[in-house]
Amino acid sequence: MIVRIFLSIIFIIVCVALTVLVLAQQGKDAGLGSIGGIGDTYWSKNKARSMEGKLVQFTKILAVAFMVIAVILNLNF
Repeated sequence: MIVRIFLSIIFIIVCVALTVLVLAQQGKDAGLGSIGGIGDTYWSKNKARSMEGKLVQFTKILAVAFMVIAVILNLNF
């Protein structure tokens, strides 16, 4: 019973954090610059090292945590 309550609280925290991270990210549209290949700039090639890249990585980690906790909470134990 205590484990279920603890997991529910962690699940709520993960849900709120995931929502905030998704809303904080920029859109993936390249705009009109992608027509002639102008969109391939230094910034677009090294985006994984930036703060935006770290937000995407942390979002993926939280999404996996969300799914795992949801499955665990759905089990009847």
